[in-house]
Amino acid sequence: MTRATDKRPLGRTGLSVSVLGLGSAPLGDLYEVIPEARAEATVTAAWNQGVRLYDTAPLYGRGIAEHRFGHVLRQHWEHRDAFVLCTKVGRYLLPEHRSKVDRSVFQGGLDFKLVTDYGYDGTMRAYEQSIQRLGMNRIDVMHIHDVDVQTWHDDYPKRFKEAVAGAYKALDELRRAGDIKAVGVGVNEVQPLLDFAEAGDFDCFMLAGRYTLLEQGALDKLLPLCEARGIGILTAGPFNSGILATGAVPGAKYNYKPAPQDVLDRVAKMEAVCKRHGVPLAAAAVQFPLAHPAVAAMIPGAVRPEEVEANIRLIETPIPAALWQELRQEKLIREDAPIPH
Repeated sequence: MTRATDKRPLGRTGLSVSVLGLGSAPLGDLYEVIPEARAEATVTAAWNQGVRLYDTAPLYGRGIAEHRFGHVLRQHWEHRDAFVLCTKVGRYLLPEHRSKVDRSVFQGGLDFKLVTDYGYDGTMRAYEQSIQRLGMNRIDVMHIHDVDVQTWHDDYPKRFKEAVAGAYKALDELRRAGDIKAVGVGVNEVQPLLDFAEAGDFDCFMLAGRYTLLEQGALDKLLPLCEARGIGILTAGPFNSGILATGAVPGAKYNYKPAPQDVLDRVAKMEAVCKRHGVPLAAAAVQFPLAHPAVAAMIPGAVRPEEVEANIRLIETPIPAALWQELRQEKLIREDAPIPH
């Protein structure tokens, strides 16, 4: 059985990561203002439970998520080599009057405005700001953030070229200098990762919501490519923004919108299989992506200690092989998808 604290190599980076990580988008005051004491207790709970992989970004609450991670992780400086810290570039922050701050989906956060910049200078600026906010003299993994069609629509080709010429060049220099250990990309789509894989030497990719019980299109090209090249995969969004946690209930969310009927029907069938085997659907959703040999870790978010503990339980819930076989037989997961054992 996989345990949340088990360590796996992150591709060919030389880094080892715990199977369970902690993502900090929710700790950036996503959808609600998180009291500082609860944020600190959440990160502390992850540390105390043996989580040794932490992922954040300037975007999350305009810097507050990085501050919250840094506040706790700095207290474990003597164990710095025991944990892996990831953040992202593509945006830096400038002071902004509180009345003018564009909060977007982050309800609280800090009083700064985001400046999108995938160029060389902007990337170096973002890196230096993150070092300061985290209070760390080293970041292990730097991801180029949100260079995808969902974010940029028709401007995606322009942003991609900017990122390859600028952000990638800057991060490659930092890697060569030993200031960071790994260069990655963090997006919610498969195709941009294929594009980046052809454009540069990337160590790892963070893929949210695109390799799940509901979506296995990454098996066509991306995951075989990553396995062949030793590019480590960090997965996030195992519930496809909700429905694989809540089940096919009225109003269930799929990719941040109400789930269409065909998705509701498919999830209801998955729930029925899980129920026959006495397994929560959410446990199957968390464990499934971890079976692929290219996948190093799962990084869900949490906003209270109990959610960290719940994520650990989901990863460590025993699941009989017969459940996975039945999902295959019912054509609810792809025949070529690796299954846990």
